[in-house]
Amino acid sequence: MMLNMSFSERLVINTGQQEWLSSPALGVWRKPLEREAKESGHTTSIVKYEPGSRFQSHPHPAGEEILVLEGVFSDETGDFPAGSYIRNPPGSQHAPFSKEGCTILVKLNQFSPNDLKPVRINTRNTDWLPGIGGLQVMPLHEFEHEHVALVKWPAGEIFQPHRHFGGEEILVLSGTFQDEHGTYPAGCWLRSPHMSQHSPRTEEETIIWVKTGHLPVE
Repeated sequence: MMLNMSFSERLVINTGQQEWLSSPALGVWRKPLEREAKESGHTTSIVKYEPGSRFQSHPHPAGEEILVLEGVFSDETGDFPAGSYIRNPPGSQHAPFSKEGCTILVKLNQFSPNDLKPVRINTRNTDWLPGIGGLQVMPLHEFEHEHVALVKWPAGEIFQPHRHFGGEEILVLSGTFQDEHGTYPAGCWLRSPHMSQHSPRTEEETIIWVKTGHLPVE
């Protein structure tokens, strides 16, 4: 059941064109992007909770990272509306549910064992910071070489060619992201390997979730 686990390969998946697959929980659906094993190990997915659906309490031995894309995601620690960024560290446990339904990006079992800080950020009421050129950046987390942020690109922005030590992962949240390899509308997930290079640009205002420095060096 392994899927897309060769980190030396560049991947582009338009999640809007994928079919929803059932999960072990009734009313919870998934679009797998990368997966080490069927229900364990390194996993990245888009997950949809129908209204009133829930998962039984379960542990995350190597952590869980969530970005709420639509609706309201909940567990025993609170309710997290669209735009919420959540990190549950290694060894954490919860019983997630959604009263009204939600869609989330979920990354499982990808934490350093020493990355133990829980994170709860509502990006809808967090300030943007100035970035390079016309970019605006909202840092979400960093640990050792790993950096996670939202980046807002103004229309017509062209960024300098650059490489990514430890790779880069992007989810396009709004607008359209571009580089010399292609054009990526909202919902596209990109994974680029260690020391990959590109020259990104945008023609319309675009917001991406981006993570760098975290992929294995093969």
